[in-house]
Parts: sequence; structure tokens; C-alpha cells
Amino acid sequence: METRFLLIFTFLFFQTFGLSIITTSSNVICIASERQSLLIFKQTLKDKNNLLSTWHGVECCEWHGVLCDNQDGHVVKLDLRGQASLDKCLKGELSPSLQNLKHLRYLDVSMNDFSGSIPEFLGSFQCLEYLNLSGSFYSKAVPHHLGNLSRLQYLDLSNYIDGFIFPGPIMDDITWVSSLSSLRYLDLSGITIGSHIDWFHPIINMLPSLHTLKLAFTFISIPSIKFINFTSLYSLDLSMNGINSTIPISLANLTSLMHLNLNHNQFHGKIPDFNGMFSSLASIDLSFNSFNTPMPDVLCNLSSLVHLDLSRNMFTGPIPAKIGLLLRLEDLYLQNNQLSGNIPVSLGQLSKLKNLDLSHNSLVGVLTESHLAKLNSLNSLVLSYNSLPLNFSNGWIAPFKLQAFLASSCNIGPYFPKWLQTQTNLQRLDLSNSSIKDTMPEWFENILSHILYLDLSNNQISGKLPRFHFHSSNDIEDGILKMNSNKFDGSLATFPSNVKILDLSDNLLSGHLPQTDGTMNPSLQVVNLSNNRFIGTIPIHLCKVPSIILLDLSQNKFSGRLPGCIGNLTNLSVIDLTNNNMTGVVPSSLGCLKLLRSLHLHNNKFEGDIPSSFQNLTKLVTMDLGNNLFTGTIPFWIGEKLSKLRILNLQSNKFTGKIPRQICQLNVLQLLSIAHNSITGTIPDCLGNLSGMMITNSEDEFAHFYYMSDYEENILSYMKGRELHYTKIILYLVASLDLSSNNIVGEIPDALMNLVGLKSLNLSGNLLKGQIPMLIGDLDQLESLDLSMNNFSGRIPHSLTSLNFLSHLNLSFNNLSGTIPNGNQLQTLDDPSIYEGNNGLCGPPLLRSCNRNDVTDNHVGEDEGQDGTEGLWIYVGMGPGFVVGFMGLLGSLHFIRRWRVAYFETLGNIYGWITLLFALNLARLRRNVFE
Repeated sequence: METRFLLIFTFLFFQTFGLSIITTSSNVICIASERQSLLIFKQTLKDKNNLLSTWHGVECCEWHGVLCDNQDGHVVKLDLRGQASLDKCLKGELSPSLQNLKHLRYLDVSMNDFSGSIPEFLGSFQCLEYLNLSGSFYSKAVPHHLGNLSRLQYLDLSNYIDGFIFPGPIMDDITWVSSLSSLRYLDLSGITIGSHIDWFHPIINMLPSLHTLKLAFTFISIPSIKFINFTSLYSLDLSMNGINSTIPISLANLTSLMHLNLNHNQFHGKIPDFNGMFSSLASIDLSFNSFNTPMPDVLCNLSSLVHLDLSRNMFTGPIPAKIGLLLRLEDLYLQNNQLSGNIPVSLGQLSKLKNLDLSHNSLVGVLTESHLAKLNSLNSLVLSYNSLPLNFSNGWIAPFKLQAFLASSCNIGPYFPKWLQTQTNLQRLDLSNSSIKDTMPEWFENILSHILYLDLSNNQISGKLPRFHFHSSNDIEDGILKMNSNKFDGSLATFPSNVKILDLSDNLLSGHLPQTDGTMNPSLQVVNLSNNRFIGTIPIHLCKVPSIILLDLSQNKFSGRLPGCIGNLTNLSVIDLTNNNMTGVVPSSLGCLKLLRSLHLHNNKFEGDIPSSFQNLTKLVTMDLGNNLFTGTIPFWIGEKLSKLRILNLQSNKFTGKIPRQICQLNVLQLLSIAHNSITGTIPDCLGNLSGMMITNSEDEFAHFYYMSDYEENILSYMKGRELHYTKIILYLVASLDLSSNNIVGEIPDALMNLVGLKSLNLSGNLLKGQIPMLIGDLDQLESLDLSMNNFSGRIPHSLTSLNFLSHLNLSFNNLSGTIPNGNQLQTLDDPSIYEGNNGLCGPPLLRSCNRNDVTDNHVGEDEGQDGTEGLWIYVGMGPGFVVGFMGLLGSLHFIRRWRVAYFETLGNIYGWITLLFALNLARLRRNVFE
């Protein structure tokens, strides 16, 4: 839409403001001095695209981009515009030799790479009327010398072009712009002006003839001005500035305005009543703001509106019934708001409407034929993510030929809508999650002749897959085929051609994968065939598509060895082979996948050592090798080289040896499982330094891990007493350490109590001894704790009662003793099997009771926790012990004279000392009384 207005403006600009469209004549002779200046300019440039390949010979007026006046031969136009991309055509500098082109009226060197500052000599072109330097200069300030161009009518210095943001210069002074009295068009988008610079008065007050003003992405603010005498402006763009204010009422003075763009700001509050003031307004873009009000009726009175974009705000309430008054409207974008209620039937009166997007709202009611009755021009209809049943009769013939119909999560089923069979121009079709329980109709292939995007996922569509022949497209959003989560069966006859994203996961497909015979798209990026019934080996023809980023073949019945040529897929970021029957050693060529971030080989029959080449996978975030036949020791280089690992699963293999201390270097590790191996040695105390397990809420830290919407990152891990499947939705919350079912000895290091972010700790099935750490209660995020089947002794720490999130506990089959603590969350864990096999424990939930002192004192003490039987035997044994000891003493005194004499002398001395002490205290007491 904006491009169309620009074309209209350009035509009017040349016609109205006297900038004639310059032509050449075969009779025009190039002026030698000007030709020499152009050749010097050429020598300073690198021309990788041969833009200046015609710049040779004597007749410069016939060179590409050079136009001369047909009267005197002077060069008056130089048009060397490059391409709007990061791959620039010309690189170098603007040579000062261009100053010799004294008669130059038109200069366009935009979209090139003249890195550095804008040269000051450009201010010397006194005849210049058109200057476009957009996207070509990256640094320093804009020279105020441009203010000398008194004839300039068109000035474009922008660095924000077609969605690309190029590094651009800054403007610390904008007052020179007010000298350009002839200016009609000004674009400073992408140039940092800043909110502290007064741009308003030099431009608005001093350039009363300005027609187009673009200040997108300049970080400006809007001053509080109640009146603007600026009636000539018909296009205003203040988008992408983050302006936090209400829309100023002073805009009402811009009575000639045709195009208003305020998107990507923080405008809020009520939209002013501009009714009757903007009689010419054709385009309004208020998207990406913060309007938290009902959708305003006043906009429906702007009868000239062609383009209206209110998307991505917080507009509430129903769509106004008066929307049908906008009879010239071609584009209506209301997506991503909080609109509710029924869609007004008056919408069906907009016969010129081409694009309608109502997605991501809370609209209800039935959409009928009346809503679409007169939309003869409709090209795109987007209704996704509303609670909208679509009710069209079987014989209804749509009045339009759609190119895009997106209705995800609407209620369309149970059958394919028959009106779709007339939509043979469809390029984008999304019927995902739309309650379809049908087989693919025969006519469906007829509507796929132009298809670029097809999503039928999350339905219950059955039958055979149709043949897909996608049209080619350079758009990354095109070439997408999603048929996942349905009931398609049979074999995959061929890989669809020209598809960039292929998702056939979660179906009933079977058989071998087809050979491509050259039909597979060389730009294929995503292959997801998971959760089907495919058999056979992984075909080596996949290795011939190096553009693949994601390869998910999990949950199938693939067998045989993993082809070594997979290492040729150097762009691969995810490979998932979970739950297949793959065998043999893992090829070392996988170490060539230096962009790999997620490696899943879980539950296969891979054997041998982990390839040493894996230490090259330095971007790896997830490595899941669990449930295989890997042998050898855990490589020390995992900790030294794979510093970005967050998930390391080596459980249920045949690893031996000790836990390498280098594992402690994995600072972001959140899940470590080496359970069910033959690991020996002690638990390294440095595991308490794993800072990734100290974070109690790691959502922000983990956010970069979920980089691809077409892959559901997942992990199978044994937690809470059973194997659980964690997906990306909650995986960032999981911090788990599982060393269970090994031959680990020694005690639990106190340092492990530093891992305060742990959700699960499993040390069961080892040879650990000693006491459970007193500070176990510091792990206050624990939901699962399993210390069973070890040799722990002593008492259960009372701090265990502070674990308020604990839902799974197993301390069985140890040598624990004393009273079982109670209180808080621990009191809800009343299954006696938790403490089974600890004969020294007493108290609930066990049937063994404890004595009264132990019951009233649950704190840890030296004599705490003895049960009643044990205490009784102590007291029973005290009597005979005293008698035997006393008789032994008397016997010794009787038979050994020296002991007897010493004994009675000692008794005499003690008696004398006591008597003297008593007499002295009695005398002191009497003296105090009489005094």
C-alpha cells in the first residue's frame, strides 16, 4: 500500500514541481571534463555486479545511469541505485571529482556501500533537486552543508528500508533542514535524531510546502503542540519510535493528510475524533501500539479509507457495525487484539475489500454466507484462533477467488468445506486444528496447483496422502507442508518437491522412505517424519540435501546403521533418532556437524565408545544418548569442550569408571543423568558448582534454547519414580541430577546442597554410606528425592520437612534409625513403603511407635529417636550392672590392703573437707543475721 502511494507521489512530484524527466538524444555529445570526472569516480569503486560495465568510450551520455541534458550535453542525472539487501553493488567512496558535475539535478547512489560519512561537498550542487543517499552511509553525523541545496525538492537519507535496518549516521543538529525551502519529500528514517532534539519546529514550522515526512526509527518524541499550520502534508510516518503518549489532537490540523503511519509505538488512550477533518485520509496504520479501548466507531466515518491497520493492540469489544460504511476499504487488519462478540454482517458490504485479517481475537458466533456476500475482490481471508464455526451450505459458491485462506482453530469440520473446490488460486491454506474428520476429497488435488503453504495438522484426516507439487518461492514462509497429527496411512510415494518445511509426523505412515530421484528440493530445511511406522534403513539420499537444518525420524522402526554421510549435512541443527532400532557404532563424521545444537539418539542399540569427534560439537545444548549399548568411560572432554550443554543424558548404557571431574565445568547444565550404568568411585564434590542447577527460574537463561518452532525439544528422564517425557513447554523448569543404579561409594558431599534449583535428585541403588546431609532442606525446590537402596545410617534430618514441593520421596532399604520427622509437605507422604527396609525407624507412617521423649522431640540429638523396646532393655540392664560393679569394688577392697587403706583415707579426707566447709558457711550465715 505504501509503495503504491509512493509511486503516485513520484509521478505527481515530477509533474508538479518541475523536475523534468530527462532524456538523451543521439545528437548529445558528452562533455570531456565531466566524462573524466565520472571515470575518476569509477576508479575509486569496487563494482562486484558490473553495474558500471558500460562506462567506457567517449560518449558518457550513453553509460548506464548517466543522463545528459539534450540541449547542452551536461550530465544532469546520475542514477546508480543498488539493491535493497545486505549485498551491496558498489563499494568505495564518493570521489570529490563529482563536484565537476555542476549541472547535476538528480543524484541517486542509494543502497550501495560508501562506508564512512556523507561528504560535505554534496552541499555544493546548487542545481540539485533530487538527492537519494539511503542505505549507503554508515557512520558519523549528517553534514549541515546539505542545507545549501536551496533547490532541493526530494531528500532521502534513510537507513530503514523495506524492513531492513542498516547502521546509519546520527543527526545532532537538524536546524539546517529549515533552509531547504523548496523541499517536498523528506525521509530521515533510521537516522538517530533522539528525543532531546527539537525536530518539530525546523521541519513543521519552516517547511510549509512539505508533502511527505518520514521519521521512522529515529527515536524522536512528539511535543505538546495544540495547533499546527501545516496543511500541505499528505504523508506522515512516525513509526518505530516507541513514542509513549496519546495521539495529539493537533494532528487534526493536517487536513490534507492521506497517509498516517504510527505503528510500533506506545500510543494509548482514546483515538481523537477526526471525523470531518481528514476527508482525504486513505491509509491509517496504528498497529503495534497499546490502545486498550473499544474499537472506535469514529474511524468508520472516514469514507476515503483504503487501508486500515489496527492490529496488535489491545482493542476490546465488538467490531463496530458501522464498519460496512467504509466502501472504499481494500485492507482491514484487526488481528491480535481482544475483540469479542459477533462479526457484523455489514462486513459483507465491502465489495472492494482484498485483505481481511481477524485472527487472534475472541470473536464468536457463526460465520455465514451473509458475512461474505459481496466480497467479490477478496484475496486473503484470515480467521485463525477465534471460536468461529463456519456454516456455509453445500451448494454455496464463493463470490471470490482467494489466494490465502487461514482458519486454524476454527470449527470447520467434520467434513472438508465443499466451497473450497472453487478456490483454484489458493497459495496459502491453513485448516489446522479445525475439527475435520474426513478423508481427503478427490477434488482437493485440483486446488493445489498454485499452493505454497499448506497446513492441515491436528485434525483426524485419514486415507492416503495426495501428491504434492509445490510451486517454488524465495520466501522463507513459503514451501511449507504440515500434515502432522492426523491419521494418514500407507506409504510415502515421493518427497514433495519445492518444499522447505515438511512435517508428516504423528500419523500412521509405513513402509520404506522413497528415493528422491532428483525431486527433493535442494533448499529443504525441515524433515519431520517422527511418530510413524517407517521401516528400513535411513536413505543416504538425504545426505545430498545440505540445506537440512532439522531431521527428526524419531518414534519409528528404522534399523541398520546410521549413514556416515549424515556428516555432510553441515547446516544441521537438530537430529532426533529417538526410539528406533538403529545399531552399530555412531559414525565419527557426526563430529563435522558444528552447528548441531540438539542430538537425540535415545533408545536404540548404538554401541562402542562415544566418538571423540563429538568434542567438535561446541554448540551442542542437548545430548541424549540414553538407553543404548555405549561402553567405555565417560569422556572427560564433554566438560572441557561442550560448554553450552544444558541436557546430558547417558543413562542405561554400559559406561564404567568414575565420574570425570571435568563435568563440573558445565556451568549451564540443568539435567545430568548417568543412571543405570556401572560407574564407580565417589560423587565429585565439585558437582555442587553446577550453577545451572542453582537457578530457581531459568526461563530467561533457557530462552535461546528454543530456536525453532518446527521442533518440539524433548527429553525422556526417570523422575518421580517413573520415566517422564519432558517437552520444551516445561523443560526450562527442570533441574535434575540422577546418578542412580551404579556402584558409587562414599558419602553425599555437603556441596551438593548448593544446588538449590534442583527439582529432582536421585542417588538410589548405589553403595553410598554415612548420614543424609543435615542441610538437605536447603534444596527447597525439590519435587522428587530418591536415596533408596544404599547404606545410609543415622537419623532422617528434620530439615526434610521444609521441602514444601516434595511429591515423591524414597528412603527405603538403608540403615536409617530414629523418629521419622513429620510436618508440612512431609506429612502428606504417608506411604510406609517410603521407609521400608530401615528397621531402626519409628513413628508414622510406620506402625512402630517411639517413646514419649522421642515423640516430643523431633530435633536431632545424641539420644533421640530410640524406640520403646530399646529404652526398656537399657533400664533392665542397669540394675544387674550396678550390683555386679558394686560387688567387684567390695571384693577388691577386701583382698587388697593397699587399696583398702587408700580408699578409707580418701573417704576421711573428703569427710573432713565437707565438715570444714559446712562450719565456715554456718559461721558466715550467723554473722550476716546478727549484723
